[in-house]
Amino acid sequence: MDFHDSPSEAAFRADAKAFLDAHAPEKLGDYWSDDQSQEEVFAQHRAFQQTLAAHGFGAITWPEAFGGRGLGPIEQIIWNEELARRGLSGSLFTVGIGMAGPTIIAHGTDEQKQRYLAPLLSADEIWCQLFSEPGAGSDLAGLATRAVRDDDDWVVNGQKIWSSGAHYSDFGILIARTDPSVPKHQGITYFLLDMKTPGIEVRPTIEMTGDSHFNEVFFSDVRVPDAMRIGEVGAGWGITQTTLMHERMAMGGIEGMLSFDDLREFVLAHGGRIDGVLRDEMARLYGWLKSLQLLNARVVTKLGRGEMPTAESSVMKLAIARIMTKAADVALRAAGPEALARRGYWQNQFLFSPAWHIAGGTDEIQKNVAAERVLGLPRDADPSRELPFEDLQRQ
Repeated sequence: MDFHDSPSEAAFRADAKAFLDAHAPEKLGDYWSDDQSQEEVFAQHRAFQQTLAAHGFGAITWPEAFGGRGLGPIEQIIWNEELARRGLSGSLFTVGIGMAGPTIIAHGTDEQKQRYLAPLLSADEIWCQLFSEPGAGSDLAGLATRAVRDDDDWVVNGQKIWSSGAHYSDFGILIARTDPSVPKHQGITYFLLDMKTPGIEVRPTIEMTGDSHFNEVFFSDVRVPDAMRIGEVGAGWGITQTTLMHERMAMGGIEGMLSFDDLREFVLAHGGRIDGVLRDEMARLYGWLKSLQLLNARVVTKLGRGEMPTAESSVMKLAIARIMTKAADVALRAAGPEALARRGYWQNQFLFSPAWHIAGGTDEIQKNVAAERVLGLPRDADPSRELPFEDLQRQ
């Protein structure tokens, strides 16, 4: 592994630091802000994104023709690290800039690129993801939402779940089944969707934190123009892989999600409850974080050599979920009864922690990837892969 920036990487890091020194806000509000309204948090994030876009930092890996820098995943990692050092990670526009935008660039028409990319990059239009369903989460190819052709439109009926930000989004990326007579990985088509279209109902779900970031989305005879289809009819599964690949890159590593120094300060402030067990947990957590940094260095080294990581992203996802859960648990154990007395950052992290084991692919899915790609174990038999979707038994 190479722990040092190459000359070009060092130059980019210096450029990023100089820009952030000159333009970065002191702080951006987050989901769990108690002293700011959602409108105020959005205004801060939109203003910063517009500043980034104006100076070519709005989308590091996008081609320059669309307002990006045309750089690679290593520069994206460096940028994420520099943002994290200033506590500015966690953009509200990740779905649009990190997932929808790259998919439109890779598979969209010239008209679609012209229409959607600029307002997406400037956060004038916000996007959500409409993939998962109650019966199609880990097995995403089992989705049942239907789109039926009607002249120049598609009529969509069905339901999606876990759609972050759908209640405030202007557009969504949607996959729907257009041919149930073929196996489940076929017959799926990819669409762009105006969230103000009649027939769309968004129902925020209330989480244990008391917040509502996720949503159920219902479609009742929603008409989607064929001009908003991405790629060929029935080719949606392959296009979806483009989105998911960029989703993994957009999620990144632990940078910006957890500061060990902040956790240590919180625990020390409740020093009366520090005992041998808590010290042991803090040491274990520190070791996990250092191991994750080494794994991230391996990923960066591979990318620098022009190689694509294999199961590293799955292992990193598993590690991040475990680290975030353990950190929240340690913080609340240090706080003791005080943790029940008021709402705060660590209380919210504790209540949110189960989501880390589900979002972006469940722990079980990530373990399967590691088992197959690292240990060389055989893939589980799945007869449903070859059967027509309409013949599958569904709950």
